[in-house]
Amino acid sequence: MAAEPPQSFSAGFSLSGSPDAGELTLTSPLGSTLAVMQWHPGEAWLRQGEQARRYESLETLAAEVIGTPLPVRALFGWLRGQPQSVPGWQADLSRLPEGRLSAKRLMPLPTADLRVVLDR
Repeated sequence: MAAEPPQSFSAGFSLSGSPDAGELTLTSPLGSTLAVMQWHPGEAWLRQGEQARRYESLETLAAEVIGTPLPVRALFGWLRGQPQSVPGWQADLSRLPEGRLSAKRLMPLPTADLRVVLDR
């Protein structure tokens, strides 16, 4: 059985707040806003243009927007150079001083590769 071809998703992002309450804005490579995710304890919101949709958690929301579960809460620690344990994920923080972060989800399948290049 042939494996599905890898899918690619590129976006800029702005992350503010904390793992408990914050905002993540995704922008296209051309700079237009694709989505704004906002969360606080007990709920999360997705805003796309004039539409808003409520989710039960940040994790559910991120999976819907990105197409795969993404450890947004751990991303806060990773960006500060703090290792965060996330089942199935391996983060490489070694190039963070150069403004680069990578993390791979090995399980569950399909795998995912998150690459972040920071503007400094």
